[in-house]
Amino acid sequence: MFNKIKNKLQEMKFAQNYTMMLPYIRPYWKRAILAVVITIPVGAMDAVIAWILKPYMDVVMIEKSTSASMFLPFLIILFSLTQSLFSYLSTYLNTWVGTKITMDLKGRLFKKMLRNEASFFDTWNSGDIQFRFNSDVDLACAGLLNNLKMFFTRFFSSISLVCVLFINSWELAIVATVILIIALFPLSLIRKKIDSLVTAQTFSAGDLYTHYNEAHAGNRVIASYNLYKILQTKFQSTLRTLFKLGMKLVQKTALISPVMHFIISFGIAGVIWYGSHLIITDKLTPGGFVSFITALLMLYTPIKSMGKIFTSVQLSFMAMERISALINRKNVIQDKKDAKKLETIAKNIEYRGVSFEYIANKPVLKNINLDIKAGETYAFVGGSGGGKTTLANLLPRFYEIYNGSILVDGNDIKDVTVDSLRDNIAVVFQDNFLFAGTIRDNILLGRVDVSQEEIENAIENACLKDFIASLSDGLDTEIGERGVLVSGGQRQRIAIARAFIKNAPVVILDEATSSLDNKSEKVVQQAINNLMKDRTVLIIAHRLSTVKNADKIVVVNEGEIKEMGTHEELIANPESLYSTLYKTQL
Repeated sequence: MFNKIKNKLQEMKFAQNYTMMLPYIRPYWKRAILAVVITIPVGAMDAVIAWILKPYMDVVMIEKSTSASMFLPFLIILFSLTQSLFSYLSTYLNTWVGTKITMDLKGRLFKKMLRNEASFFDTWNSGDIQFRFNSDVDLACAGLLNNLKMFFTRFFSSISLVCVLFINSWELAIVATVILIIALFPLSLIRKKIDSLVTAQTFSAGDLYTHYNEAHAGNRVIASYNLYKILQTKFQSTLRTLFKLGMKLVQKTALISPVMHFIISFGIAGVIWYGSHLIITDKLTPGGFVSFITALLMLYTPIKSMGKIFTSVQLSFMAMERISALINRKNVIQDKKDAKKLETIAKNIEYRGVSFEYIANKPVLKNINLDIKAGETYAFVGGSGGGKTTLANLLPRFYEIYNGSILVDGNDIKDVTVDSLRDNIAVVFQDNFLFAGTIRDNILLGRVDVSQEEIENAIENACLKDFIASLSDGLDTEIGERGVLVSGGQRQRIAIARAFIKNAPVVILDEATSSLDNKSEKVVQQAINNLMKDRTVLIIAHRLSTVKNADKIVVVNEGEIKEMGTHEELIANPESLYSTLYKTQL
């Protein structure tokens, strides 16, 4: 059923955006169709008042009949009551279906957003994401569905009113219809006028969201550097840009409704002039003329405001097109059709000729070859921007390799499912993100299959026991958005505890202690040492004192492996890069 409707709609260019919504309407199609069907009597009953005026004028006003004067007003009230009830029911059903579709669409977009690769978030700011993944949905669904209801109501109303016109006088009806068609012509100009402006508005609106996000997340930096005036100036600049774009949009579209109003006035004037002639020549009764004029005014009145409505529809169409582009966007990192599940990493991790670049023709890694045996600890050191963090980030496929390959136990990481690969890797970042909620929430991360003993062991090994014991609510202590209510060292230990719970065979430590003071570092380093036991470990290190016991230290500089060996082997050569770095830090 829905396939037939979709194919039919695709033949009509103006309805292409509605076909995008059919998959989301499908679960609620019964209510959606009922909401549309109800618009038939809502619209058609508009013609009743105009139609009744003919017998009322001819019978009551001309023939002076009293029986009709009692019956016809009652009939108008009855029809108006029925129309009001149907209108309420249509609005309720339309809102119910529209809200459900909005929720489903936002859910799908959020799921899509979560699966986007790291490079996507590198290039999209938070404001753009909020606007495109949230506000666009509200704009598209509210605009399309509300206007769909209005369209059907106006459509059936117009059909019934046009019937009244032809019933009363086909000559006048032809004049009115021709003028109506001419009046609708300016609507075809709207899309071309507003396309580029709406695109610019979208990016500016995203910038506005970004200002709010930065003001919230960076409130301490703003306060400490007294950045109030600077940020206020940037915010006002964005507001001015939005104002200018909004006014340009009005300049290009606001004239359409007045033009339509002017064109329609010719139709009304022509009908009055020619209608007067028909009355004088007894070809049209006064009641028929009044009925015709009433129907014509009821038909023309919504048409005169159609320019504004049509602009709203086009904005919704554009929002729906942007949503469709997001939904249809192919993620760079995704499973192959025949990808298999990776059970564990028990043998080795091998980098074979791996090269990588964030920006075309600007390589970050160049032909990296490395074989890491299971159970060994490899530390990656070197200057800032040398590529050591990138090298580790390629293993869990945060970014996609363009040249070369990474193998785990002989399997190319592109041949195994992304989820199973990441299930076998735990990452402790330099600045670990904590979610709003409790300490327990942030350690378990949604897992419900963890025993109390496992939780206690994770807390013990992460050196969190004394800290949690000092809290009145213990594990159920709220830590605020982004974990603002805990210190840097506590945040790192919570992240280490979640890594213990994950119990992955491979651990990546991305400068996990570089931002801590000496006291916090000592405690966190003990937790890290506990985490490293019996696991394959990749350490990205800034402080070389923390990697002296690594099985292999890999010096990465300018995207290449310059040196590799144990601490003793590398320090023995006073000319080595590692030796120079080590002496500099000492």
